[in-house]
Amino acid sequence: MIPSILSNKWFKFITVGLLYSLWVIWLGSYLWFIVLAIIFDIYITQKVHWAFWKKKNPPNGKQTKVVEWVDAIIFAVIAATFIRMFFIEAYTIPTSSMEKSMLVGDYLFVSKTAYGPKTPNTPLSFPFVHNTMPIVGGKSYSELIQRPYKRLAGFGEIKNNDVVVFHFPEGDTVALGIPNASYYQLVRENGRDRVWGDKRTFGEIISRPVDKRENYIKRCVGIAGDEIKIIKGQLYVNGEPQKKYPGMQFDYIVETNGTSINPKALDRLNISEADRGVFSSQRYFFPLTEKAAEEIKTFSNVKSVTEVLQDPGQWEPAIFPSDSKFPWNVDNFGPITIPAKGTTVNLTVDNLPLYQRIIDVYEANNLEVNGNEIKINGEVATSYTFKMDYYWMMGDNRHNSADSRYWGFVPEDHVVGKAKFIWLSLDKDKSFPANIRFKRMFSVVK
Repeated sequence: MIPSILSNKWFKFITVGLLYSLWVIWLGSYLWFIVLAIIFDIYITQKVHWAFWKKKNPPNGKQTKVVEWVDAIIFAVIAATFIRMFFIEAYTIPTSSMEKSMLVGDYLFVSKTAYGPKTPNTPLSFPFVHNTMPIVGGKSYSELIQRPYKRLAGFGEIKNNDVVVFHFPEGDTVALGIPNASYYQLVRENGRDRVWGDKRTFGEIISRPVDKRENYIKRCVGIAGDEIKIIKGQLYVNGEPQKKYPGMQFDYIVETNGTSINPKALDRLNISEADRGVFSSQRYFFPLTEKAAEEIKTFSNVKSVTEVLQDPGQWEPAIFPSDSKFPWNVDNFGPITIPAKGTTVNLTVDNLPLYQRIIDVYEANNLEVNGNEIKINGEVATSYTFKMDYYWMMGDNRHNSADSRYWGFVPEDHVVGKAKFIWLSLDKDKSFPANIRFKRMFSVVK
């Protein structure tokens, strides 16, 4: 009885049609309901031979092995692309900016439904490739079709301290010779003429749409409307000190009595080889968690363990918004209020550096500044109302993280999803099978 129901063409049509209809309702683009006519023909009328790679009436009712493989590959590609686009995506931790909360070599799954998946801005793209074709190089997408930002309904909103994957905000322009560096930082350090003229060093300069910018992972320490400030390395959100996470670390100088620290002791503290800065046999430079710093103080040959902190007022030009009116550094920053959709801020030439990129780039306005006069889309402006929510992202490895302290606010249309759990973790400093971190496998991201 049940097998006959499952094989019934009307049952198949109703099941597939219902699931498809739910997806269209979630998508909110009801024009896609027209595809129900195709589904009806596939299962009921069968007037059109949609599976053109198959023989319509094969001998003995069986397709060749080649056709079966093609059929399986097509189904797998479509299913995997659909899941990756709307539900969950794999991600690898490439840098140490989140250590020791997230380690280089962690492989994790990112939930698109946590905050709601974005529909693609650039739908014409090679499957399973982000922005560059493997082996041959070049763009893996076409900008022939560009869609506006749209986010589907999700299970919740971004909350303070969520670990979030997002598109690099300054990744709209890329120097292909140094693709992992911020183009805008390169221009500040080298000048625009050299960045554009020195092809040997910087390569071609290209632009990328929002959904094809590099993916970053950080902790969202501030959401829209929050006030952020950092005093001597301590982050405050709305006046309250941020919760300390076991994996959070800062840079320390460790001095010994002249004897070297045993490398095996550093292994036990999970200090990677790349993080072992050695000034001399008695002076070391390590990023350490609070727990590791306390433990290293107990070493018999260690004389002192000192946290490296910059002084207030010591301006770092690379720190957002890269303007001398805001003499901030990585350890002393703000206060600054994160823009929220619908809120209005008074604009002056003094505070414009904080919002210039939002107005001009993220929210696509024509911004002009003539002396003390600010014009937005040709009109004199003394205030601005934000069109999107923004977020403040920081790495738990506070002195080794390129984050919002360097490039400012992260727009809501750059958010990809929430890091959920680690399914594999490999230590690059060890060989197989010792490189597998079994304790981290299938652990939840916190």
